[in-house]
Amino acid sequence: MVMYKETYKGKYKVKNPAKYRGDMNNVIYRSSWELKLMNWCDTNESVLEWGSEVAVIPYISPVDNKVHRYFVDFYMKIRDKHGVEQKYLVEVKPKKFTQEPVKPRRVTKQFIDEVFTYGVNQAKWKAAREFCEDRRWKFVVLTEDELKIGYSK
Repeated sequence: MVMYKETYKGKYKVKNPAKYRGDMNNVIYRSSWELKLMNWCDTNESVLEWGSEVAVIPYISPVDNKVHRYFVDFYMKIRDKHGVEQKYLVEVKPKKFTQEPVKPRRVTKQFIDEVFTYGVNQAKWKAAREFCEDRRWKFVVLTEDELKIGYSK
């Protein structure tokens, strides 16, 4: 599968332990985008609780038709400006991975890998949406557009 270049990864030090759900000693970010969202969750007063990779959802991969485990990037419980609380599962991905690959004139290994990645992501996100619907939560995929981050290939 095609993986985008991981430019930034490390361990995040939780600033507000009372808000964090999960193992505070093992909060891993795999991109600067995830780090930015962790900082936002940790310091934003609207975020009542949050966790990184604490929700694990089974899904069937279209590549091998077997059950796999999807570790969703983030769990959040947020209170909006009207005082309404809502729980979310959030995935952070480049917009490129949310769009179906365009078939080139000549089918390349890169194109095939992109098709597999897209199919697996769609299967994961379908399972996450169903998981959230059952609990009256919301599932969202955040890209560079929502995170207000410039992205270059």
